[in-house]
Amino acid sequence: MFTFILWIIFGLVVGALAKMIMPGKQNMGWLMTCILGIIGAFGGGFIANAIFGGGGASDERMFHFWPIIFSVGGALIVLWIYGMLTKKS
Repeated sequence: MFTFILWIIFGLVVGALAKMIMPGKQNMGWLMTCILGIIGAFGGGFIANAIFGGGGASDERMFHFWPIIFSVGGALIVLWIYGMLTKKS
């Protein structure tokens, strides 16, 4: 249960960072920010793990720089896709 709560907090932080970096206005609440952040963090973490190798959440490298960068990058991609899908014509 504690790991789940940490993923929610991490997703919220990553989603908020992605919203600050992404240009334009994104009309979404904190829940959608958290969800997109978790999806982006998962995708970015998967890519970082594939490139750099490593273990899961119990790995001591969990809080290093690269997984955070890849997670924010993944969240930016997810946020961009969400923006394209919800864009008004």
